[in-house]
Amino acid sequence: MIDRTATPPISEASSAAQRRVFHSKVDTIRPTYGFEDVSLAPGTDTIEPADVDLAQTFCGIELSIPILASAMDAVVDTRLAGALARLGGLAVLNLEGVQARYDDPDRVLERIATAPDSDVQAILTEAYREPIREELIARRLDEIHAAGSKAAVAATPGAARRFGPFCAEHGADLFLVQSQVSSARHLATDYDPLSLADFTRYMPIPVAVGNTTNAEAAFALMEQGAAAVFVGVGPGAACTTREVLGIGVPQVTAISDVAAARDAYLAETGRYVPVVADGGMRRGGELAKAIAAGADVLMIGSPLARAEEAPGRGTNWGMAAPSPTLPRGTRIKVGTVGTLERILLGPAHVTDGSENLVGALRQSMAALGARTIRDMQRVEMVYAPATQTEGKSWQRSR
Repeated sequence: MIDRTATPPISEASSAAQRRVFHSKVDTIRPTYGFEDVSLAPGTDTIEPADVDLAQTFCGIELSIPILASAMDAVVDTRLAGALARLGGLAVLNLEGVQARYDDPDRVLERIATAPDSDVQAILTEAYREPIREELIARRLDEIHAAGSKAAVAATPGAARRFGPFCAEHGADLFLVQSQVSSARHLATDYDPLSLADFTRYMPIPVAVGNTTNAEAAFALMEQGAAAVFVGVGPGAACTTREVLGIGVPQVTAISDVAAARDAYLAETGRYVPVVADGGMRRGGELAKAIAAGADVLMIGSPLARAEEAPGRGTNWGMAAPSPTLPRGTRIKVGTVGTLERILLGPAHVTDGSENLVGALRQSMAALGARTIRDMQRVEMVYAPATQTEGKSWQRSR
């Protein structure tokens, strides 16, 4: 009689163990790519740089260059908004920053910019404790228009419900609902979260939304009426979200995924929703790669904080840096290198690609045979991390 309760022979137990399959999350990690991982491959055609057309209509606003200035206090004030508009771009004002809290924000900006590193976090927290004043928002909107620019403003979802209609009534041309991570459905037990679909429906001006890195989330934001979708979680030079929260997707992959959602949404509805690459771009080549990945417009911060017109006096800090409980940004020292025109349109005084950013983008597009932004989105991109170092040993040894 066979004893079926007996321990199976070692050989049978070994066979069972060999047949057992374990699935780990690491097995399904997908590769993702940042700007340093890819390169743009030349095709069959080239064109003259002067024939490259960078103009477009963005959320009803005419741009001659695809550049937005980040909604950061060290980057955008009314003076820079006017200067950037004259060059063909658009600045976005932070409604929850010092411009909406102080009659004379320059004094506060000077204190933040010159504070010792050991004191700056406390000073930031103190500076942003002052209440936001609607009369100052209205004043800044008037000043931006008087400077010759359209008025684009940004607020977090919690503040958007309060300030959105007010800004529309006082002449804002574009409202950006911007948060660390934007989703089509936000759940909360202690308060009634902002309904994006309702907000875009009752706002009389275009409402852009950011930030995301996910195609499905981007598609849902478009369905809810977003006029543009901003892409980027944590790539900015002054942002520490990736370190503090462990969240982020490298920009080339994030932009490409959201651009795929844009194209699918266009095919289904006939409505084109621009994709804005937000952050992580310091040099002309990175601007070119962002558009090749699928971006329509580029939002940059720290490179513009280096301009003489920028209010940060050679420093920059993230929008979440003033948080009194969990800062997700830091003040960085970027220096002041020249005018906004030199940084964007040249002539460059350095060889590292950090000046004449638009000129570099135009030259890249010409070399790739891309006459328009849409043409540039179709150029070949290759995985090529070696392009950063190949043949550059003499440069690295200097």
